[in-house]
Formats: sequence, C-alpha cells, structure tokens
Amino acid sequence: MQVSVLTGVQHIRLAERPVPTPAHDEVLVQVTAVGVCGSDAHYYREGRIGDYVVDGPLVLGHEAAGVIVAVGTEVSDTRIGQRVSIEPQRPDPTSAQSRAGRYNLCPAMEFFATPPIDGALAEYVLIQSTFAHDVPDDISDEAAALFEPLSVGIASAQKARISAGSSVLIAGAGPVGLVTAQVARAFGATEVIVTDIDASRRANAERFGATRVIDPAAEDVRAVTVDAFIDASGAARAVIDGIHAVRPAGTVVLVGMGGSDYPLPISVIQNRELLLTGVFRYANTWPIARALVASGMVDLDAMVTARFGLDGVEDALNADRQPGSIKAVVIPGLSKETNA
Repeated sequence: MQVSVLTGVQHIRLAERPVPTPAHDEVLVQVTAVGVCGSDAHYYREGRIGDYVVDGPLVLGHEAAGVIVAVGTEVSDTRIGQRVSIEPQRPDPTSAQSRAGRYNLCPAMEFFATPPIDGALAEYVLIQSTFAHDVPDDISDEAAALFEPLSVGIASAQKARISAGSSVLIAGAGPVGLVTAQVARAFGATEVIVTDIDASRRANAERFGATRVIDPAAEDVRAVTVDAFIDASGAARAVIDGIHAVRPAGTVVLVGMGGSDYPLPISVIQNRELLLTGVFRYANTWPIARALVASGMVDLDAMVTARFGLDGVEDALNADRQPGSIKAVVIPGLSKETNA
C-alpha cells in the first residue's frame, strides 16, 4: 500500500508498506478520506507540539473514514463492507481514567499521528473494532472523516455546559471554532458570538452558526456578557478577554493550543466563581456526532474547501495558508492532477 510519511521538518514522501493484518480485536479499514488538522501542519512545519516530538518517520492524519475490508478473529465478519468513521485512539481499558469513563485521559493512550504512533494518511489502517463507528449511507466519506474535529466541538460544548437558551463566546473561527459554533446552536444556545481578527473567517462563522461576530481589534470583547467562553484560538489576549466576558458562575473552556504559559486574571476567576477547564480530545462523542450530522444540525461537507491525493499531502498541509481555506481533505487514490 502507499503511505505518506513525514521524514523530517517540511519533508513528506510517498512510501510503500505492507498492508497490515488486523489483530484479534481490530478491523482493517480502506481509507476513503482524511481531514488535515492544524496539529498535522504543526508537526510538518515544526517537528513537534509541546512535549510531543517527531524523532523518526511518522504518518500524519487522525481525522479519517473508510470501509472495513478485513476483521480480526474476535470481530464478526458481517462488518466487512461497512462504512465507518475512525475514532483514532487506543486507550488501555484497565487504566484508572479509562475505567472512570475518561479514556481520552488514559496515560497509556496510543493516538493516531501522535509520535510515535502512525496516523491515517495511508491506503489502509488498523483500528480496534469498537473505535470504528458505522456511518449511514446519507453521510459522505468526507463528513465521516470530520467527525473527529466535530467531536472536539462536542466535548467543548459539553464542558461549557451549553443548553437551551445559553449564550456563548467562541474565540477563533478556524475549523474547531466553526464546528463548536454549530454544536452550540444544536445544543440550544440562542446567542453564539465568534471573534476572529480575520474578516474572511468572521464571514465563515456567520455561515456556520454564529449569531454575531466580533473583530477583537476593533471592538471591546470584554463588553460582552455570556454564560460560557470557549477559546479555540490559543491566543493569550483572546483567552484573557474572553474570561472577562463571562458572567458570575459561568464557564471557561480552553481548547486552542497556544503558549504553554501566560498570565490569567485570577481575581476575575475567583471573585466570579468561574469554572475553568480544558479539553483534551474527547470520549464517547461519536454517536452524538453521527446524530448531529445525520439530522442536518451540523454541516461538515460545506467546510471542505480543498481535496488532494496521497501524492499531494504537502500541498494539503499548506492549504491552510490559502485565502478562503477552511478544511483540506486527503483522498487516497485521488491523483495530483485531479486535486480540487
């Protein structure tokens, strides 16, 4: 099979590898679509994200969908031919966090495209059968691949305690900010305010669920009053301003990956009794993602702005620098000449 491999900073090459054989609890998935995440681009450009360092060849890509073509001995062969969305993680089911239902926090987690675990930019991948979620025919391969970033939005909205009538401020109108805005509306938020310094991104936010957009360079974000603030930008100024916008007893959720340390307005958090928490991936979100997309409450297909084959992964990783880009998708088998 063909595999796209990161072999060094800003260096991608195609390689041939044997098609893997599923273990007893695994399925072999022929990959049909892979979304390109900001973390993939970061590994490509920097070779690391925080403590995660690429120190050998790595296959990127963790937003994936495909078709099951083979199964392990403990998996029913009725699953062969099933279209699936891949939840790209393998926790230790015996860890304390997994047993508590927080398997995303399992210290022994093996996560796609997180060094040294290979990801999905390949023609075939293995995943435990319980993490290969079936997809109905009316959901596209591309949307099924994007259940992964949608799951980040779902986990964020859950942590923000969004419900009917909630007001929420979201900083950052990149892919995660856009799916979070859609989820917030689906969860019943009646006021969804999205901030971004880029005008085209603010326009995207208006298309994908925002009831109001703000240019933080021109308006005072702290003048807003909301029940919850979700940061999807990683920008220190956005986080601090967003905290100031939350009413007493509200919630602050940090999702964006920015600097590892910056000062927070402790007196505001303390005096308003704000709940401040983070989001690290997700747990038990795929059934919700499937229901939201199937119902039409979340539109993932409209977020895809470019498509590439395995021979165009380098272009896909740089697509976020193109005007109007929201989400690039890699489709194994698509030739470079037909990239769209």
